[in-house]
Amino acid sequence: MMVPSWILDIFAAVMLVVAGVSAGRLAAGRAGSRFRPDADIDAAHVLMGIAMAGMLASSLRTLPNAVWIAVFAVVTVWFTWRVSAEVRTQGAAALGTGHHLPHLVHGTAMVYMFAAVTTAAHGSGMGMSGMAAGSAGMGTLKVPTLGLAFILFMVAWAVWDLDQIGNARLHARGRLPRLSVSPQPAAALAVAGPAASVLTSAGSATRHAASATAVTASGATAGEPASTSSVSTTEGTEAGPLLDPRVAVACRIAMGITMAFMLAIML
Repeated sequence: MMVPSWILDIFAAVMLVVAGVSAGRLAAGRAGSRFRPDADIDAAHVLMGIAMAGMLASSLRTLPNAVWIAVFAVVTVWFTWRVSAEVRTQGAAALGTGHHLPHLVHGTAMVYMFAAVTTAAHGSGMGMSGMAAGSAGMGTLKVPTLGLAFILFMVAWAVWDLDQIGNARLHARGRLPRLSVSPQPAAALAVAGPAASVLTSAGSATRHAASATAVTASGATAGEPASTSSVSTTEGTEAGPLLDPRVAVACRIAMGITMAFMLAIML
């Protein structure tokens, strides 16, 4: 399929932006005090962004194909372990709600693209950097049915991500506001007398109702214990917007769409 070079350059630029944002997330997380269990996702986005930009733009030179195959084989093994750990702890439902399955598929697809390409670009050992030359030298892929399966998965997952990215509950693991309780001192009620007790009870009920509204708005479930009745909103913002989980999801969407596009023009 012939694709204008400027379209390939746009996709390459998007991948460089994804790599830069992901590198910034890694740096911001390293500078913070909280452990980020999904830092490996940002690292994978950096590697994939650089590799895919080099595949799309003829002016970029990255690493030989053999090196990239080894890199993404390691990425695939790592996310295989992460997915299996999610399944062991959460059951089969983790395959649909976990964070690591799409990255496992992305890593496998990267190995496939570098290993299955069939042209002189593959034999040169310089990485598939001939795409932007009118897309004529980009080559085709062996086992195109596998490539089509990757495309269908990535498009479907990108659509799901686009539909769910506004739902903070699904992407707020490790980022929910800290929930605390401010118990009412019993001694104050004993000293104040009946009238003060009535007023205090009314005020406490009002505060509890406001707290329940805040918890519901932040995505908490109705079945949470009573100890989660008041919300402190500082924890969700102190890390900065770059570490918002929705940024990682947006990077994943861009990665999946670009990868599906590349596979489609190489079939």
